[in-house]
Amino acid sequence: MSKTKIWVGLICLLLVFYLVVTVQRAFLLLADPDLTSKGLGAAYLVLPVVGAWALIRELMFGSRMERMAKILESEGGLPVDELPRTPGGRIVRAAADTEFEKYRLEAEAAPGDWRSWFRLSCAYDASGDRTRARKTMRDAISIFRSAAA
Repeated sequence: MSKTKIWVGLICLLLVFYLVVTVQRAFLLLADPDLTSKGLGAAYLVLPVVGAWALIRELMFGSRMERMAKILESEGGLPVDELPRTPGGRIVRAAADTEFEKYRLEAEAAPGDWRSWFRLSCAYDASGDRTRARKTMRDAISIFRSAAA
């Protein structure tokens, strides 16, 4: 088991503990005769629902992304990380942007191929655009799931 999975497990356990405590506090507030306390208790019940939904969504995202990465690795299709780095270990942005164009063109040429979208997501991430990287990975997962169905 990798260190990353251990950390994810620990963080998930902490979040679940927090959600359980929040539900407990919500019920304590709901039991109070004061109307304001009851309102706060009802509002507190929303937090665990949203937290559980976010936790499940992110775990599913990571699981599907890992499954796709294993498939690409077995096919030899994972992007190779040979980009130059700064002394601090960050990828040189200009090099990542140049490499990005290759993957953008590949995704445009094969819009129905999840592999090209997966690689484009990695290129977005290397270029420092995490928001687009996650959006593009969600698109890749969607294409992957529809192709598997």
